[in-house]
Amino acid sequence: MFATETRMGLWETPPMIAFETLRARAAARKGGDEALAALMPAIKSGAELAAMADDRWLSTMSRCVFQAGFSWSVVDKKWPGFEEAFWGFDPARCRAMDDEAFDGLLKDTRIIRNGAKVRSVARNAALLMDLAAEHGSAARCFADWPAEDYAGLLNLLKTRGDRLGGGAGAMSMRFMGRDGWVLSPDVVKALIGAGVIDGPPGSQKSMKAIQAAFNAWAAESGAPFAHISRTLALSVD
Repeated sequence: MFATETRMGLWETPPMIAFETLRARAAARKGGDEALAALMPAIKSGAELAAMADDRWLSTMSRCVFQAGFSWSVVDKKWPGFEEAFWGFDPARCRAMDDEAFDGLLKDTRIIRNGAKVRSVARNAALLMDLAAEHGSAARCFADWPAEDYAGLLNLLKTRGDRLGGGAGAMSMRFMGRDGWVLSPDVVKALIGAGVIDGPPGSQKSMKAIQAAFNAWAAESGAPFAHISRTLALSVD
């Protein structure tokens, strides 16, 4: 067994179970290697991610926030109305949302009128504009963030964004094509079965262990995190 040094300078023990074992389980469950490969999520290159306008990042983040705890199909159906109501998710316009605009949105039948989630659009617009000031664009920040510290990116979304903890932040990165994991119930089950964590994740210790496991599996297999994540989900009953 070897140790992996994370970007935070901490040493973690990689998982005992080889990724090939998990991949073989997933392939057997889904009908073979070819069938499994067809289920892998698409990943964009760093250049493709960096070229995406920040309004598309805000749109996707907002969509994931509104989908949380709600019917995805209803949100999808209403999304063209969201785009109109939120000014095309232009970060500067959304950040400048005043009380009058907020009250208007709470009466707007084109959207789901949840006050906390409506307010999150303005707050996450502020996050994107702050990242743009720091990195040239928020897209550049997300594109350049090192894979070996993906947990750090999720923590940034959780601590500096609004309602982007839990699954919303990770799902927004997945939908945009940024490589990374999503801690769905099946992925968590697989991580527990592999001895990476011993219960639901959430603590810094568990996130460091997950990062170390993904780093080790990526080094072993050459697979991107998103494919490892999906394979883990498909490897459990």
